[in-house]
Amino acid sequence: MKAANVESDAARFEALRAETDEHRQRHGCNAYVFEDGAGLLALARAERPERILELGTAIGYTACLLASAEDRTQVDTIERDPCHVALARENLEAAGFAERVRVHHGDFFDVLADLPGPYDLAFFDGLAPSLSLIEHLYERLKPNGLLICGNLCLAQGANQRLLDAEFAYAERWHIDGHIENGATSLIRKNGGST
Repeated sequence: MKAANVESDAARFEALRAETDEHRQRHGCNAYVFEDGAGLLALARAERPERILELGTAIGYTACLLASAEDRTQVDTIERDPCHVALARENLEAAGFAERVRVHHGDFFDVLADLPGPYDLAFFDGLAPSLSLIEHLYERLKPNGLLICGNLCLAQGANQRLLDAEFAYAERWHIDGHIENGATSLIRKNGGST
């Protein structure tokens, strides 16, 4: 896929990206805008995913990007805020993705318990993840599946040490790089169970 196509395809959702930022300011919530939509879309297209898991829907901007990776791509996305869930469902309907994106309302752990894997790709865009959450994502990713993990840099103290140790475990993970000016890590699952 040519970079120009990815840029123009990502630009299709620019109004929703701007709406997300405006919503965060009005709502006073943590729905921060993912700053590298074209990078996220390019990664998703390179993976050619059938199934994607997203944690942190906000109002649907990144779910739209992920769903546009392939015509066959199905997305399960989880969001705790009921206002965000309603807005995301409206935005996904308007973008034509209502049939391929399921917005699940609830806590990540509660919803993940009901979502079987394997997923080709998982995208985490909340505040710093916990080790327990990363372990749940590992279990749901297929072998060689890609975890796109935002905000690892926000982890502190014991949580940071635990995450550093987990991602250094070469039998489980391989660091593939970064996007979003280094704020989002690309981490590939090495083998293991599905």
